[in-house]
Amino acid sequence: MPELPEVETIRASLAPALTGRRIDRVEILDPRLTRPELPELVAAALEGERVADVRRRGKYLVVVFESGRHLLVHLRMTGNVLHPAPEGHRDDPHVRAVVRLDDASDVVYRDVRRFGTWDVLEAGELDDYFVARRLGVEPLDRSFTAAGLGRSLAGRRAPVKAALLDQRAAAGIGNIYADEALWYAHIHPLVPAGQLDSEQVTSLRRGIRRALRLGIRRQGATLRDYRGADGGRGRMQDEFRVYGREGEPCDRCGAPIAKARLAGRGTWYCPVCQPAHEP
Repeated sequence: MPELPEVETIRASLAPALTGRRIDRVEILDPRLTRPELPELVAAALEGERVADVRRRGKYLVVVFESGRHLLVHLRMTGNVLHPAPEGHRDDPHVRAVVRLDDASDVVYRDVRRFGTWDVLEAGELDDYFVARRLGVEPLDRSFTAAGLGRSLAGRRAPVKAALLDQRAAAGIGNIYADEALWYAHIHPLVPAGQLDSEQVTSLRRGIRRALRLGIRRQGATLRDYRGADGGRGRMQDEFRVYGREGEPCDRCGAPIAKARLAGRGTWYCPVCQPAHEP
């Protein structure tokens, strides 16, 4: 958290406000944000750059500059990018960076748990950066096909949910949308990924896209820290079919939602609609 829909919501809000603007000043208030690079060196590299576009790759915000450089922002668990800056942001102990634009407005990076990262890449370094992190295709692009998803999962003994979370099969899916997608697809989260047949893979692709598109339409899920760039709360939490709903009735069959643990993470599913074994 934030996942693809949350990051896309922030991107869509920031892009029209930042595109064409020059960065006049950068204050990085937490050295953890840019390590191992020194914050003053990153700030100096950003000052004077003019924004050409704001994009997204998986869970990364990608700020594209006219010079060919890129700023990659990964929000991790609790990061937020806010514009315009909220009133009183200078007194907020969780503000980690402030960017002043040439229209005198501020972009604020806020992060309660301090896991987020900023990386400045030189021209030509972006593709190698994502290859090194083994990011899969964008699940809302036309290139995300059932055949390609099947190849990504083939032979894998890891639970299908774990295979979705590691970003190789598709970029941007996290704990929330993996659970929701698997519910839509009628697939148990602990079934080995390589055991899915072609029909299940097709259902999973459809479930992934359905969950993510709904998340974007609802402007992400606000469970605690997430806010859109304008400070507004998302509404996807009102649409959850399984995530966080242990003991509540399944919207499809009425059975109580169950919870399991997978690699230390909560995992929610319907034991009737998503059987561990075929009947």
